[in-house]
Amino acid sequence: MPFSRSIRARVTAGAFIVVAIVLGIAAVSTVQILAGALTDGVRVSVEQDLETIGDQLEDGTSAARTVDGIGDDVLVRLSGSAPVVNDDDAAALPVIAEDSTARVVIDGDAYLAASEDTDAGMLTVARPLEHVDDAVSTATVLLAVGVPLVLVLLAVVVWVVAGRALAPVERLRRQVDGIGATELSRRVDAGDDELGALAATMNRMLARIEHAQNVQRRFVSDASHELRSPLATIRQHAELADAHPDSTTLEELSRVVRDEGTRMQDLVEGLLLLARLDERQQQPSGPVDLDDLALDEAARLRGMGVQVDTTGVGAGRVLSAPALLARAVRNLVDNAARHAERTVTLRVSSDGALVRLVVEDDGAGIPPEHRQRVFDRFARLDEGRARDEGGSGLGLAIVREIAEAHRGTIEADAGADGGARFTLTLPAAPSS
Repeated sequence: MPFSRSIRARVTAGAFIVVAIVLGIAAVSTVQILAGALTDGVRVSVEQDLETIGDQLEDGTSAARTVDGIGDDVLVRLSGSAPVVNDDDAAALPVIAEDSTARVVIDGDAYLAASEDTDAGMLTVARPLEHVDDAVSTATVLLAVGVPLVLVLLAVVVWVVAGRALAPVERLRRQVDGIGATELSRRVDAGDDELGALAATMNRMLARIEHAQNVQRRFVSDASHELRSPLATIRQHAELADAHPDSTTLEELSRVVRDEGTRMQDLVEGLLLLARLDERQQQPSGPVDLDDLALDEAARLRGMGVQVDTTGVGAGRVLSAPALLARAVRNLVDNAARHAERTVTLRVSSDGALVRLVVEDDGAGIPPEHRQRVFDRFARLDEGRARDEGGSGLGLAIVREIAEAHRGTIEADAGADGGARFTLTLPAAPSS
């Protein structure tokens, strides 16, 4: 990864810049405050000297005696007809405006000077600033050396800490990068902190992808098997008719081709419908009377000689594509008709928020452990009802996908007569 794109480098650089700015401002401020504080101390001393010497001159003490009594580290100059100084350097002192101080340089040395008008003349006092300059210079050097050292130490610490903090991220990245399309069963691990939560999320995602891949493979395998079966039947009859023309008739061969072709067509249409439902393609929707669809299917079954009980069919309206909902109802009814001993029972009810369609048969029923698996694509149970003669193995799977597309549910349980009962629950259409 380029250095400029490294989180570790950006964190280190960001911390370095921020702390450098803060320490730089703090260092400059410290030097200025130190210089100001020391200079203020010298200024107070100069003002006290002016006051003391002025008082002595007012008390009548001679100017020469007063000036000579000042210490060697203070320069004093009394201007008048005969200027009086306590040191040769004091003769060079300029007159400073009253009520102010000024920095002056005499013979290469810096002084802080102030002046005051007295009866004996203009009095000027100056104190050396050497210790102030030395202290400020020493502080400047220390800060100039110390601040860069602190910044370098900070950068090293942040670099190391950021590297250790991001090490689990790199380890997680390598683990994920090493998972191929054929290794979806592998999982990643990054500890118990926030990265661990991220790893757990990624593991759940891998589990979903693995499950989807397994379902897809099984679906493709089952679909291939189901499509191969009618093709094999057609080919066998064609080869038989070709090798032994007297063993079959044209009508028999036509019937086999027609029946197996219809079976293949049903399979392909079911697969295409499932593919569209998997993609959640939007279907035109409007109010559909579920009770009308149930009664239409009941009439169709009666025409086939099946006894149907519709006494429990009441009003129920949902929002759906009519063809899609009709397909779900027909699949449930056809499934019940194939397994019913005598009677198929249809019921439609509504509680205002939900509409329920119940399709029940009086056949052998579904074992409790298989009541969820019957909705899988090409699901085959061990019992006679699992091998639906004339069924594609996709009917109930299509019903479940249609129910989920409508934010509804489909459930299987035992009916009142011991047969299978399927309950399709859908949101009711808003009342107009």
